[in-house]
Amino acid sequence: MHRALFLLDPEEAHGLALRLLALWSERGPLLEVPGRLLRVEDPRLQVEALGQRFPNPLGLAAGMDKDARALGAWWALGFGFAEVGTLTPRPQEGNPKPRLFRLLEDRALINRMGFNNRGALEAAERLRRFRQRGLSFPLGVNLGKNRDTPLERAAEDYLEALRILEPFGDYFVLNVSSPNTPGLRALQEGPFLDELLARLRPATPKPLLLKVAPDLSWPALDQVVGLARKHRLEGLVAVNTTLAREGLKSPLAREAGGLSGRPLRGRALEVLRHLAEGARGLALVSVGGIETPEEAWERLKAGASLLQVYTGFVYGGPLFPRRLLQGLLRLMEAEGVSSLRELRPS
Repeated sequence: MHRALFLLDPEEAHGLALRLLALWSERGPLLEVPGRLLRVEDPRLQVEALGQRFPNPLGLAAGMDKDARALGAWWALGFGFAEVGTLTPRPQEGNPKPRLFRLLEDRALINRMGFNNRGALEAAERLRRFRQRGLSFPLGVNLGKNRDTPLERAAEDYLEALRILEPFGDYFVLNVSSPNTPGLRALQEGPFLDELLARLRPATPKPLLLKVAPDLSWPALDQVVGLARKHRLEGLVAVNTTLAREGLKSPLAREAGGLSGRPLRGRALEVLRHLAEGARGLALVSVGGIETPEEAWERLKAGASLLQVYTGFVYGGPLFPRRLLQGLLRLMEAEGVSSLRELRPS
């Protein structure tokens, strides 16, 4: 079934997979019984971060389940947490199609989706219903602004989305780094970001994180870290998709949008290592190009508290979380690490 999806247009395949997972997500015992078999439940994998206990460090990145349609399925497939969104206050269609491309030769994706979602209110109702099921599964919520909201009023959009969704998320991520909403990345610049965080931080006692672009310079990343500290944020998600195109083989490489997957692996690791040197006290969520247990282990040892995947899961299929976590346990045993808590201070 997974391979058959690759015969379809990428966005059609994504939609079909999500509809099937959403149906499974609502099935009660038909979800939870196989979920107990698929999940890798091992106390050695537990992580304390963001004021939460995560059953394992592997999370689903934002973008896969924008509207929180398949939350139970992500739990059943073995993820330690999931991040929904990007969600905007009002529903929006996003950019014109086609807007999602598979670069098979590069094990990568390019997307220019443009924050297509059905709005914060609809997602809040789904999150509320999921919470009633009582599954122990941390949830993050990724927030953005509507395309037609001018930059000078962006904070109002983030505040409104946060107000609607705040009761249901365990942590919240401000997406100021997508390349697919015109002007959005300007919010990473000092004056915009300072004002945005000054307004958002008092709006919730829950953990607040920033998602940063891989294309920022080291001084710009350092400025982001400084502002995150100033406004008492709990962490950073590093990194979003990239506009870089070096070394790609696919004929689709020139498509506009953000690149994710294997080509992002090196830069994501560089950014993580840079942040780990200067962001002590901030939880670092590493995302970008993670496909193997060895790559996951490298990120954890480099300073990541948590990991996220999207493109690796698309190419790896539904058993990807189980394979990666089992491999991670083997690497821990080989290096004599009895718990992930040994890698990072709590």
